[in-house]
Amino acid sequence: MRKQPLINGYVYHIFTKSIAGFKVFRTNKDYKRMLELFKFYRVKNLPTRFSAYIEIKDKVNYIRNFINEDEHLIKIYAYCLMPTHIHLLLEQVCDNGITIFMKKVLDSYTRYFNLKMKRKGPLWQSKFKNVLVKDDTQMLHLTRYLHLNPTSDGLVEKPEDWKYSSYLEYIESPKLKICNTEGLKNYSSETYRKFVEDRKDYQKSLSEIKDILFY
Repeated sequence: MRKQPLINGYVYHIFTKSIAGFKVFRTNKDYKRMLELFKFYRVKNLPTRFSAYIEIKDKVNYIRNFINEDEHLIKIYAYCLMPTHIHLLLEQVCDNGITIFMKKVLDSYTRYFNLKMKRKGPLWQSKFKNVLVKDDTQMLHLTRYLHLNPTSDGLVEKPEDWKYSSYLEYIESPKLKICNTEGLKNYSSETYRKFVEDRKDYQKSLSEIKDILFY
């Protein structure tokens, strides 16, 4: 049981990492699997099993036809998948929505990964961490922090080159968005791009000295 229950209608920065820094995303297929899990398990009353859903060719129309926003456990505002960990900005829509969503997503990915790698046992640390997002300004800056994680860690040069974060949803118009980006309705795509990329070098410099800054 979590010490402080998560509250409906509030947004949280959710962070979870693998056991002992184990690399849980190794291929493009691994990352895409997790993104499909995000799309599927955000729904409260699932119309089918994930094993059947994953075989559907036209997932875009399937989700549009069968999954309404008022049936969600959570709303996703931003995400970033990294080789050893996951960042999410989630709003809880119904009681225990975030906890149910995270359990289903992480358990499902563990089964997939263990079968693929012929391993047994847990993949993730026992509890995900959460921090309450107190206002729109904090939320805006958190989206930037998430989207700059790949450049800060030296995985890519520019944030748009990392295909496994929600950054492209904020600066482009994909067919099917995972995220609700309406919270930044006052920002055009170009304004948001500038807001993020102007901070890129500074955030990377902090990442390089984090062992000195944080004890």
